[in-house]
Amino acid sequence: MQQQMEDIQSQLAARTVEATSGGGAVKVVAKCDGSLASIRIDPQALNPADAQLVEDMVMTAANQALAQARQIANDEMGKATSGFRVPGLM
Repeated sequence: MQQQMEDIQSQLAARTVEATSGGGAVKVVAKCDGSLASIRIDPQALNPADAQLVEDMVMTAANQALAQARQIANDEMGKATSGFRVPGLM
């Protein structure tokens, strides 16, 4: 069972999903393990000289938010399982 859970986690880390907003001006690629793979902002949507800086700032903030969300989920799961950690659940 542990090997199966590790296999699922590896598959989730390799699988990605994509979302867009602003008519395609912003594109986010996320990994199914809960991390962000990339964020792209169409340079036409802002000053082209600032695009890379804005992308980096947005990705950093988003990953920090995801980390905080995972920590909260882990804490809540710990409460629900009375501190018993089931591998692969969070």
